[in-house]
Amino acid sequence: MMLQFPDLVKMKTKKMVFEDVYAARDSATLEQLKELSSKRRVIEESINESSFVTEAIAREMYGGFTSPLQQDLHKLEEYLPLLENLIFHADLVSSDWKMFRWTSDLKIRWASSLSSSSFFNLRGPRFFQIDSLRFELGMTLFLYGAILRERALEVLPTDLVQSATLFREAAGVYHHLAHEVLPMLEPALPAERPPEAISSVSTAMSLICMAEAQAVTIRKAEEKGTTVGLLAKLHYGVTQLLDEAYDMLYKETRECKDISSRFAVCKEFIFSCNALHELRSQKFLADGLKIASQVGVAVGVLRLALSNITKKMPGEESWKSVFRKEIDDVSEMLRKFEHENEFVWHEKIPHGDELPLLQGNKIVSIIPYNPKRWERELAFKL
Repeated sequence: MMLQFPDLVKMKTKKMVFEDVYAARDSATLEQLKELSSKRRVIEESINESSFVTEAIAREMYGGFTSPLQQDLHKLEEYLPLLENLIFHADLVSSDWKMFRWTSDLKIRWASSLSSSSFFNLRGPRFFQIDSLRFELGMTLFLYGAILRERALEVLPTDLVQSATLFREAAGVYHHLAHEVLPMLEPALPAERPPEAISSVSTAMSLICMAEAQAVTIRKAEEKGTTVGLLAKLHYGVTQLLDEAYDMLYKETRECKDISSRFAVCKEFIFSCNALHELRSQKFLADGLKIASQVGVAVGVLRLALSNITKKMPGEESWKSVFRKEIDDVSEMLRKFEHENEFVWHEKIPHGDELPLLQGNKIVSIIPYNPKRWERELAFKL
């Protein structure tokens, strides 16, 4: 079983009407701006939970998908190419003061899923306004990655292969965001900005999604009867990916002043997943040592594992239940190994530096995100 942290999709945004702000020079441009507003409106209604469309109508409108997450992905995949096209043409005339003013008048506002609400939540979510179309692109892509990740969790019980693929796709979106989109936005960022607009957060999210993809891959490997030695390395590979993600989020806490309890839970999620997969790695390592007739060493590994994990029990109740099950399994395994060693092998139990070190193997890779742009001419009254 995997730990879950779904709160990243809880972003909000304010309405934007592109044709009311950008002065189109011809009817074709005006129609494209209206289409852009229309495609964004359905996203606004979905994440702001203000849509009154019935399930049946939504299924017909959005590709026949029954899952609301699939429908949201469909909406974003229709909006993003239009937005990319607007940014392309806006960049061509970016030196014109009118384009700068129009973008400011657009009032691009997003509420973060990771930052604190305004005035102790009495006035609802706190919205950040940054006058850059790349802020709109960055927040939309972060939302797209979050929904891909959520969809991966949704299909996890029924399709391990699809789940791993979706996690890898989400990792690719966040990697693109961190390396291609947000660095260009950085000069326009004010001191107070949402965590989603910071490259290190997207890098951390990419690593988390890769770790989750590897965790799903391990489940598939277990079904196929993969050797315990390889399973131990794969689990520790998850731990190594999460170590990198945690370091990135620690860097973010120094860059962003507005840190919420949700962000703290995100960091606890990484810490807890890390501890859980380290325990599983030690369990499979001990199993391999037992097979190799090194029962005393196996006992030492399990004792150390249980000693460490009891200090890392998470606060989230649903995560605690996963921890308790793993601890019970390892405790039972240790009891059997100790009994066998006492009555059969009589091996010395090593401690500390005498125990073997865990080794990791990272086998998953991102599926690169390739942005699409609807190549339509846009002409403005400049």
